[in-house]
Amino acid sequence: MTDKARTSSQRLAIVEDMTIYNAAAQKNSLIEALGACDELELDLSAVAEIDTAGFQLLVLLKREALRRGKQARIVAHSAAVRELVDFYNMAAEFGDPMLIPAQEAR
Repeated sequence: MTDKARTSSQRLAIVEDMTIYNAAAQKNSLIEALGACDELELDLSAVAEIDTAGFQLLVLLKREALRRGKQARIVAHSAAVRELVDFYNMAAEFGDPMLIPAQEAR
């Protein structure tokens, strides 16, 4: 991809589960999307299930963005993603605000 095709920011929504069954294809999509922009916003609001393989993809994306001098932000967390990030105690490490929708806060 040439520099002319690169955009400054891009939003990517993951709609499949982030599990070991989808990890290889999702890894390629994430790295490709990161290469096409300077700032990647990752929307995980539709992710119903995430396991350790999916979590590793998030860590990989964050580290690869840092290595390339780019930004990768999670802008919407599903309940499953919030639960796993909390389980691994990585919210501060990721640095992305985790907002809880009002209907889930009750």
